[in-house]
Amino acid sequence: MKFIQEFFEGCRVSGIYLCKHKQAAVTKNGKPYENVILQDKTGTIDAKIWDPNSLGIDDFETLDYIEIMGDVTNFAGALQLNIKRARKAREGEYDPTDYLPVSKCDIDEMYGELMAIIKTIQNPYLSRLLELFFVEDEAFIKRFRFNSAAKTVHHGFVGGLLEHTLNVTKLCDFYTKAYPALNRDLLLTAAIFHDIGKTKIPEEILNAPRKLTPEEFEVMKRHPLYSFELLGDDISEDVRYAVRWHHEKLDGKGYPDGLKAESISYFARITTISDIYDAMLSARSYKKEKIPFDVMQWFVTEGSKGIDQNLLNIFIKNMVKVYRQQQVIMSDGREGCVEYIPLNDMDHPIVSVGEEVRQVDEDWYCVHMV
Repeated sequence: MKFIQEFFEGCRVSGIYLCKHKQAAVTKNGKPYENVILQDKTGTIDAKIWDPNSLGIDDFETLDYIEIMGDVTNFAGALQLNIKRARKAREGEYDPTDYLPVSKCDIDEMYGELMAIIKTIQNPYLSRLLELFFVEDEAFIKRFRFNSAAKTVHHGFVGGLLEHTLNVTKLCDFYTKAYPALNRDLLLTAAIFHDIGKTKIPEEILNAPRKLTPEEFEVMKRHPLYSFELLGDDISEDVRYAVRWHHEKLDGKGYPDGLKAESISYFARITTISDIYDAMLSARSYKKEKIPFDVMQWFVTEGSKGIDQNLLNIFIKNMVKVYRQQQVIMSDGREGCVEYIPLNDMDHPIVSVGEEVRQVDEDWYCVHMV
């Protein structure tokens, strides 16, 4: 397979690519043609099918993987692909990791880290249940390791579901250190299972390269129910309902059941906070990833509606400790160290660079964590 970044004017292309967009159009002379955007992990290219009714052009739709043959030309200073043949590729003929962004973290290392956490679960029944999914079910493991969490929602890349699950599990584990009375086995098992229902969401919705339509978002909102169903009936209700209710809000404006405060378990409330925090850090297909300090400030000023305030305060105080002494890259390219995070102004931490110590502002800010 030749990747899109390797294309050059005059080259002949033959391979399988993701159809990111397809739209029928008409030339000035009234002749029908099709605008197509092809994608792989290295980029996109504008393509044209000038004779969509020819025998070599089979039916396909947006978000299908298609095998094409065509020639690269130059139009108005940009490369363009003229497609001569096209057919919808069959599952198994392509590797999704060639067409979507991939997690910056090593997938094998993340899975190993998740397995190490699973091995710390002492409850024999919960341990066995986790093994059934994450050790023995090869089909599930493959989907879980390589699925995105949702391209337009958060962690929209191959390995995104695994990365998000690992992060949420670690965040929930912080609570067990602050609250030793919490049942760690139950909370971490719920965290590990909370998004497994996304393996049941259609790929064209999960990996949509745009904001979801209202109808598509309703499908996406079913993932807690799918997770709940995958777990079955013969399991602790604390785990099952933390999984089902991790998108519920105390004000009744969550989903899937629209529950209010008194009905939502503490395990679900903790999972909710951890889930939202990690999701907000992640980039979307239409939005850059955020810095933790900005997310923490957003959480306490705008994102706290429907969230358990006591649990949120514990979470924020914990995160402030975690990020103190964290190395960061500043907007001027220098590497600094976080010295202090004001609880009333968390998106403006105090950072030291060498002997210089100053507060972040609009002109000097954190670009990313080291």
